[in-house]
Amino acid sequence: MIRLLLYIKHRFPFLWRWIEYWNGLVFKFRFRRRMLAEAEKAIASENLPGFRFEILDLSSSKLLANLLWEQPPERLTHFKPHGFDLKSIERQTLNPAFLMFGVFSNGALVGYFFLRCFANRRCFVGRMIDHQHDRLGIGRAMNRIMYHTAWNSGFRVFTTVSKDNDLVIRSHSRNPAAKVLKELPNKYLLIEFLPDKTSFN
Repeated sequence: MIRLLLYIKHRFPFLWRWIEYWNGLVFKFRFRRRMLAEAEKAIASENLPGFRFEILDLSSSKLLANLLWEQPPERLTHFKPHGFDLKSIERQTLNPAFLMFGVFSNGALVGYFFLRCFANRRCFVGRMIDHQHDRLGIGRAMNRIMYHTAWNSGFRVFTTVSKDNDLVIRSHSRNPAAKVLKELPNKYLLIEFLPDKTSFN
């Protein structure tokens, strides 16, 4: 199923938007309220000095667009969860099954992470940290928020990673929750994060 969804997403964008629309409706009525409550709990449990974590909404779209536009191109080579123009970002914030989170420091948005959820109780995670804020513990906090939000809502957690993305591959190799499930086309790996682990990179 995951292989099929990825194929549709990359080959048939109009069909993918239709799937996202109907998936969003089902997710909204069955799961969204609980997942938002779990996200608030996960955020409240984080205490990283100098940083604040929030659920993003439509009012945050310009901040997110600016953050993405300011990143060096090589930083976004393997990070393409949606379009980076303002219209595309605004459309994603209105998708009930796409939960968007931000990391703020001194009022500026310095990190972005998300849960792309499906009504079959699967979700995919992704994250991006501003190039000037690496190695400050932000990634670990993002992981804890994403994983526990999904797990405590009864969802399995996955990601896909390019084998050419050395930085992320190294990060996942140190993550005790990560398990490689299979190799996908175009040198991508399907990874699941298992909920019986308690410490994350």
